[in-house]
Amino acid sequence: MSQFSFETSPKIICEQGGADRLGEIAKGTGISHVFLVTDQGLIKANLLDGTLASLSAAGVRVTVFSDVLADPPELSVQAAVDNARAAGVDGVVGFGGGSSLDTAKLVSLLVRTPQALPEIYGIGLARGPRLPLIQVPTTAGTGSEVTPISILTTPSHEKKGVVSPLLYPDVALLDSRLTLGLPPSITAMTGVDAMVHAIEAYTTRLKKNPLSDALAIKALQLLYANILEAVSNGQNATVRENMLLGSLFAGMAFANAPVGAVHALAYPLGGHYHLPHGLTNSLVLVPVLEFNLPQTEALYAELGRAVLPELAGAGNKAAASAFVAAIRERVAVMPYAQTLRDCNVKQDDLPMLARDAMNVQRLLVNNPRDVTYEDALAIYQAAY
Repeated sequence: MSQFSFETSPKIICEQGGADRLGEIAKGTGISHVFLVTDQGLIKANLLDGTLASLSAAGVRVTVFSDVLADPPELSVQAAVDNARAAGVDGVVGFGGGSSLDTAKLVSLLVRTPQALPEIYGIGLARGPRLPLIQVPTTAGTGSEVTPISILTTPSHEKKGVVSPLLYPDVALLDSRLTLGLPPSITAMTGVDAMVHAIEAYTTRLKKNPLSDALAIKALQLLYANILEAVSNGQNATVRENMLLGSLFAGMAFANAPVGAVHALAYPLGGHYHLPHGLTNSLVLVPVLEFNLPQTEALYAELGRAVLPELAGAGNKAAASAFVAAIRERVAVMPYAQTLRDCNVKQDDLPMLARDAMNVQRLLVNNPRDVTYEDALAIYQAAY
């Protein structure tokens, strides 16, 4: 029997309109003055109106921090921490995409237990306790509402992660209404990001386990089946909820069976070129799948049979190749740039990016096939 441990957020609520009763949920979590972490785009889109009214009706005081930046820099997170500490809050809500949720995690920790960010990058270095934390995703991609990870950008343009069970939120709230207005390109990027989480969790080398496998399979089935409709018809609430659930299941999976080379090679692109995380994952996804194929044929075949019923009777070689081809075709029709060249990445920078990727060993060790500097450079060249 497999020996493994599995952790996730203790309470998950999936409810259309659920964000409009956040006051009741916050009060039930023991929060009387909440620090709400979000971004300017959501404020301007009036997505917070129902949430703020609910908090007010429940008698919960609110301090809003709406200056979250994409790929949050250390200084941005520290500014949020300083604001929360000055306001005297006793709980935190992350409301938005991955950057808001990741910022909220660290605010809840650092306000309650001050510690220097550079000292807690890595696995299990953070100390607790933290403030109560509720996460409300407005994109279907990162799965941050059920992961113990917060990714920041350092002053040297590296992406580094704080990884600790302390960062699992108390409540993850999925409300598909909040995602209805997502533009097609953001829907596509975040959806592919979630697909990467599922694929890499299923093929991870070190902590693969049956619970994460089951979640990764279900996540990929939901995401693969719904992403085209979500991109072309964003007002379909059922499809949006399926995407949120797929993202959540993938997040639960990779939180316990960590991601590998796709993410390791995506991080330098985000750090140096400030490209969206879902886009950077997508740019290197297919070259990494092709690189891993000799080592993962049986696993890719299982994923292929899970998303393509017509492969039920196919052998491993055919099913694995069909799976990689199917992912390539899905990615190719997404409404965003398809190559590094299209993103204005300089070809002369590829060796530097490959060197930086080799520094992300906490992820590369999970990849099913060993990755050398020469391999990383070849993958970037294939993506160019």
